[in-house]
Amino acid sequence: MTDRPALTASIVITMKNRRNDLRSALRSCTEQTGVLETVVIDDGSTDGTSEMIAEEFPHVRVIRHERSTGYIIARNAAAELAQGDILFSIDDDAIFTSPGIVEDVLTLFDAPQVGAVAIPYIDVNKSPDVRQIAPAPEQYWVTDRFIGTAHAVRKDLFLQLDGYRELFFHQGEERDFCVRLLEAGYFVRLAHTAP
Repeated sequence: MTDRPALTASIVITMKNRRNDLRSALRSCTEQTGVLETVVIDDGSTDGTSEMIAEEFPHVRVIRHERSTGYIIARNAAAELAQGDILFSIDDDAIFTSPGIVEDVLTLFDAPQVGAVAIPYIDVNKSPDVRQIAPAPEQYWVTDRFIGTAHAVRKDLFLQLDGYRELFFHQGEERDFCVRLLEAGYFVRLAHTAP
């Protein structure tokens, strides 16, 4: 029996005019172990975001759109540009709470049918509850969806399924993608990691 090659990870963030939130997100990305690259799509910011990234996070790859195209188009563009096998998507106002989340989630892609992993998260504006978390770390816990700010997906599968449908513009794209993923014979696995 031969070992499969280790999967590589790209963190992708799409943002517009939230420089200070993005700074916190990028700090948490730089603390992650097992990350090949971090890619930011600056979707037409006018607040100096791209300049801040270049100055404070020179190792982060930033693609600047002069005109805003919307989050879904920008997320699809990020997927095309990213080099990793697995795309980790977080929002510009999200942070990783532990440096091992990416590495822990990569281990959950241990079967070809795992198309995506829903990463636990806390919506601090609503409650302290941890959402989309597997009840226990053992076995496979499957769900029918993930939230956009906290998931990882196989890049090749994302591209094969044509990414997010741009007709949604800003909401609903993740659920639609998960339906298509299930129809193609893959599933979304719940993680039991730090949020």
